[in-house]
Amino acid sequence: MTLSSKTTPATAADSTSRQAQPRGTNPMLRGATRIIDWPMEGLQRLIGERRMPYVFLLPNLAFFGVFVFVPISINFLYSVTGGPALFPAERPFVGAGQYAYLFDCGSFVDPSSCREDHFWRGVSNTLRFTAFQVVAMVLLSLLTAIVLNMKIRGRGFFRAVYFFPVLLSPVVVALIWKWILQRDGLLNAGITGLGGDKILFLSEPGWAMFWIIFVSVWAHMGFYTLILLAGLQAIPADIYEAAEMDATPRWRVFWRLTLPLLWPNLIVVIVLALIRAVQTFDEVFVLTGGGPGTSTLMVVQYIYETAFSNQVQNFGLAAAASVVLGIVLFALTLAQLAFSQRKSS
Repeated sequence: MTLSSKTTPATAADSTSRQAQPRGTNPMLRGATRIIDWPMEGLQRLIGERRMPYVFLLPNLAFFGVFVFVPISINFLYSVTGGPALFPAERPFVGAGQYAYLFDCGSFVDPSSCREDHFWRGVSNTLRFTAFQVVAMVLLSLLTAIVLNMKIRGRGFFRAVYFFPVLLSPVVVALIWKWILQRDGLLNAGITGLGGDKILFLSEPGWAMFWIIFVSVWAHMGFYTLILLAGLQAIPADIYEAAEMDATPRWRVFWRLTLPLLWPNLIVVIVLALIRAVQTFDEVFVLTGGGPGTSTLMVVQYIYETAFSNQVQNFGLAAAASVVLGIVLFALTLAQLAFSQRKSS
């Protein structure tokens, strides 16, 4: 006996309803979604669909305003006030007096002729550090990215090794290298073990500047290498195959093809490295503390010491120095971006 299965309208409706429901959907999740949808639908009807993106941006804008715009405004307020008081209401208005004190110099090239000579020594050291560190950072990151982009054995391992220092805290990096470079450190132990004399790596001005540049490049190079490596991998392989078929020399391929196509990533690296170098503080403060003397004193360390570390805390002068630093960084960023746009066009 054969049973014939007939589909009734009710059965067909149930089957269609089951097929329309997404599989694996949690009823609690659907309920929570409806709870969120109801007020959002009402809000959309009230303000219109075009204004809804601002509703989703509002939490981030509020967070950004509270922790970025408000501190910047308070900092600017401190820069135009004087006195040792901490609360703005108790500080007298001095206008541009703090800025005039910073820029009171006989010659900006000679920090000793300036009224606030420590600030200009910090500016001079920061400029010297930035010039050497950014050039070394960009060149070594580019070279490393090119090598890691080749088909070499253990490529994944070397990529991880070069990026590993980026995961460490700058303070940890500085402490490790201080243990290596100090007078009785690991490096001097090796030198004396070979019959040499100890070298004061962190107590002589020339050596101290060299090593803070070296440690900074070592600690942050992996991040910029990763950006350049991503740019290299985005270049189509067909271009290199065509150049190889034309027997184009490798240096010409790099100069005419790789570098122009990598230019947007390179600009990002230059701008980020420049901003980081001007703002450097952690590694230098732990390694040398700005010494010997003021030979490695940087602008950010001057701001920190003027506001918090000195016996007489001058919040207004430190705020004025930070405003000047912020304006310089903003101007440099705009110049770099304008140059990149002109280059790309």
